[in-house]
Amino acid sequence: MKLNSHKILTQVHKMKLPSTLAFSSLSPPHLPPPFFSLPFSGFRQYARNFQSTSTAITPNPLLLRTKEQQEQDDADDDLLTDTVEQLLSPQNRDNISTLMKMERNSLSDYRGGRWFPYIDRFRTVDGGLLSSAEVVEAIEPCILDSRKERFRNVANHRSYGVCLVVEGLSDFGNVSAAFRSADALGFQSVHVVSCDASKRFRENRHVSMGSEKWLDIEVWNSSRECFNVLKSRGYRIATTHLGKDTVSVYDMDWSCPTAIVVGNENSGISEEALELSDLHCSIPMNGMVDSFNVSVAAGILMHHAVCDRTSRLGSHGDLTPKESQILLAEFYLRHSRTTVNIACEYAKRKSSLPTPKL
Repeated sequence: MKLNSHKILTQVHKMKLPSTLAFSSLSPPHLPPPFFSLPFSGFRQYARNFQSTSTAITPNPLLLRTKEQQEQDDADDDLLTDTVEQLLSPQNRDNISTLMKMERNSLSDYRGGRWFPYIDRFRTVDGGLLSSAEVVEAIEPCILDSRKERFRNVANHRSYGVCLVVEGLSDFGNVSAAFRSADALGFQSVHVVSCDASKRFRENRHVSMGSEKWLDIEVWNSSRECFNVLKSRGYRIATTHLGKDTVSVYDMDWSCPTAIVVGNENSGISEEALELSDLHCSIPMNGMVDSFNVSVAAGILMHHAVCDRTSRLGSHGDLTPKESQILLAEFYLRHSRTTVNIACEYAKRKSSLPTPKL
């Protein structure tokens, strides 16, 4: 029977061992697995081996974390799960792209077809290069099996076929709720246009549940800039609007690449966005009130898109095995600062290996 994490940390504290140990997959094959995957008897044997001066085990210094270092890592990771309001504030907008780790496709490299934003390449701060397979190989031994299964399941059910655009929202609680729905329904790409960061609202970390850490978020200064890029990637722009020329969301073919646009809580979609969009759509309503809360509307639209795509395509998730692996590597790298360090160390050790002669 395996110990839970609390009991394990208690044992570590009593034995005065470092609170966190992690071993790279490049470590010698005789190294045991991380102690958190061992049964209790195995853990005690592991501890005796670790304390023995005659043992051959030499953990990598970069990956042997003290309690203070781990606390610093946790503090750094809090930056990745900060509130959506802080994340989208003007002073942080230039840094939001750093949440994405694998190298990104540029429009100049795009050759049509279905859009996928990543290249199969991770570049370390030292200039080392790793493929997605190498990133997974380096980090996977240090992640719990239950977490690995969760990451793989999410990557296999993600799609870039439909993306969400929120325009001009001033309540960051609504932005957070929309992000949370996007993540839960398997949407990977979200876009934010001109949020009013001068207004301050309630704390929203518990609204988003940290979902922004796992999404590809792109921030734009105007709807024109956002729509031009989305159209160049092959998306049609569908704005939510009540009018005579609107199409019911139930009559749309969501298997086509589509960007769903929801607007400001009070004024709705801007005139510029309405003019630039390819079609206007609406959710049929039969009540006395002819509107939904904007985050609720976004959730309904995305849920129907998933249902329609599943009906037409067999599933909402449509990534190829290669794309799923790249996205899995992206999730592993976003997991924590420590996993990025593991990948960087792997790249260093890889570059130091002699090149085989032909």
